[in-house]
Amino acid sequence: MNTKVEQSQQSASAADVAKYVLAAAVLVASFYAFYYFGQWPGPLRGLLIAAGVAGAVAVMAFTAKGHEAREFLSESMFELRKVVWPTRQETTRTTGMVLVVVVIVALILSGFDMVISWLIRLLLGQ
Repeated sequence: MNTKVEQSQQSASAADVAKYVLAAAVLVASFYAFYYFGQWPGPLRGLLIAAGVAGAVAVMAFTAKGHEAREFLSESMFELRKVVWPTRQETTRTTGMVLVVVVIVALILSGFDMVISWLIRLLLGQ
């Protein structure tokens, strides 16, 4: 278990703020280009948005928060290697149990609904 605890209470540096603004500008520019080039085919315009998002993420990756995100992903992948995954048989058995329980609960709720609707019809005299 990782016992290191970090509290990041630093404010963003001027360079980070400039990078945030640049990333936002790249994203806004990609949306502007999407609508400006309205006569282009849809998939090509979609690529403009994808490129803008990729560019904004690339710029954000070089900020302090981007470094923290990369470190978090790295530690997550390390922890993911420790997971003991269920076998195919265990997964199939568990899925079957969940499906059976869902059907049973659905039947119970359907029965409640039928009884309640019958009682309401009885009270209203229909």
